[in-house]
Amino acid sequence: MEYNIRQAGLKDLDTAAELFNLYRVFYRQEDDYGKCKKFLEERLNNEQSHVFVVYADEKPAGFVQLYKLYHYIKLQKQWLLSDLFVHPDYRGKGLSVALIDRAKQWCDETGACGLMLETEKTNNIGNQLYPRCGFEYDGLHNYYYWWK
Repeated sequence: MEYNIRQAGLKDLDTAAELFNLYRVFYRQEDDYGKCKKFLEERLNNEQSHVFVVYADEKPAGFVQLYKLYHYIKLQKQWLLSDLFVHPDYRGKGLSVALIDRAKQWCDETGACGLMLETEKTNNIGNQLYPRCGFEYDGLHNYYYWWK
């Protein structure tokens, strides 16, 4: 299977929003393409995130979304790998690894020190994938959230 990865812009908004909506549904969120499209449009218009879409046999098959952060120890920019999704029809074909590799390349292109991510403890696929891709589990920190 041939694939290529392209950075998404506003011209790719419909495709990216469709994949983003499927990703959110995967995480037990309500199906809402319109809100997903608006959310991504705001991120892209304001350069608040970078989205890369993988196309397999010219069909959109998955995406990764990155947000800029800064690392307090390294005193450098880093990227939060916030969202990674491959459509179920294309899983098991190496596309997640290809998207992660593209995110690592983005670090090189932008002078960032690396990537960080979090995933649910129950995400068995991700919890096996990320160490295979060179990510180290950080058992020293607890992550807390405050929601308004």
